Amino acid sequence: MQYVKLNNGIEMPMLGFGVFQVKDGNQCIEAVKTALAAGYRSLDTASVYGNEKSVGTAMKESGVPREEIFLTTKVWNEVQRTGDVEEAFKQSLSDLQTDYIDLYLIHWPVKGRYVDTWLSLEKIYNSGRAKAIGISNFHEYHIDDIEKVWSVVPVINQIELHPRLTQKPLIKYCRDRNIIPESWSPLGGSNPGEVKNKIVQEPVIETIGKKYGKSPAQVILRWNIDLGIVTIPKSINPSRIRENLDIFDFKLTSDEIASIDALNTNQRTGGDPDNFNF
Repeated sequence: MQYVKLNNGIEMPMLGFGVFQVKDGNQCIEAVKTALAAGYRSLDTASVYGNEKSVGTAMKESGVPREEIFLTTKVWNEVQRTGDVEEAFKQSLSDLQTDYIDLYLIHWPVKGRYVDTWLSLEKIYNSGRAKAIGISNFHEYHIDDIEKVWSVVPVINQIELHPRLTQKPLIKYCRDRNIIPESWSPLGGSNPGEVKNKIVQEPVIETIGKKYGKSPAQVILRWNIDLGIVTIPKSINPSRIRENLDIFDFKLTSDEIASIDALNTNQRTGGDPDNFNF
């Protein structure tokens, strides 16, 4: 595993395990336990995923000490609208069966609310119950807005990012503020087994994979790592969970990285932070 040091000094694994659209109950519990057994030490969930309880159960049953797990969850949009961030955070703690969160994120920049939400996250951070706080799906101007009031700089901006949506200007903007970019949907779709737009079938990625004896998905995940981007692939398939972790025995050349960068078309598979209605 490779780690990145966040701007508050905490280290975070570069590769994590995401549970978006993983069904609550046995499916989620077994997937998370499989991931932890394989060697993952970073888990990414959210209150709106509806599976925090299962993630908490899996952590307990895994036998992996809590302090070895970097746990991320997020505050949902409706909570921002009602202003009940503190209560939502307490509920996440209860559901996850833990007394602290390693990284707490604003899930989406809800218009007219995300600045106040950030100030609420700062209070949680200063209480010590969240070891780090950050943002998700924020464009530059969203960050400009919270920069005017923050006393704590976000450690992470978790964004949709994959070879067809490389987000280079936003990444540079974040790095200039010492905010680490983190990619969700790194394989270009919510289900790595059925990737939208077939990014894994791009000839350039397949060719690179053959060179290193790696799958196209592994090449894409390595591309993230080599760019210094934290990434959180999701799968419920045990073999694929293990395969996604097996990316630390090779590195891409600068030319290979550039050839993958060239696949960018600014194409989203998820919501647009400029225009979302949820």
